[in-house]
Amino acid sequence: MSKPLIEDAFDEPEQVKETTSPATDEDLLKLIQKFSGFETPTKVVLQAIAIASYDCASAFRYADNYLNILKNKKQGKKLVLLESEPEFCIDPKYLDFWN
Repeated sequence: MSKPLIEDAFDEPEQVKETTSPATDEDLLKLIQKFSGFETPTKVVLQAIAIASYDCASAFRYADNYLNILKNKKQGKKLVLLESEPEFCIDPKYLDFWN
């Protein structure tokens, strides 16, 4: 009999299952501190804590994704505001102060 070319297809990184672990008190504190610099709805923070109760890494990914979306929205608004500012100036020779 010949050996198969692929010994074990389940050893590939994308098919290896991650082990999940719940967050410790320190992890929860770090997770909440992540949100501290932003105006975050209570629902989002509570959702992150709920996720952390069974998978700490997923909770941090959830927080990072939310904060990245929030940052991108703020940057987009700044760009729009900068582009939409009209330049307004009045030439004094066209003003009539006597009427």
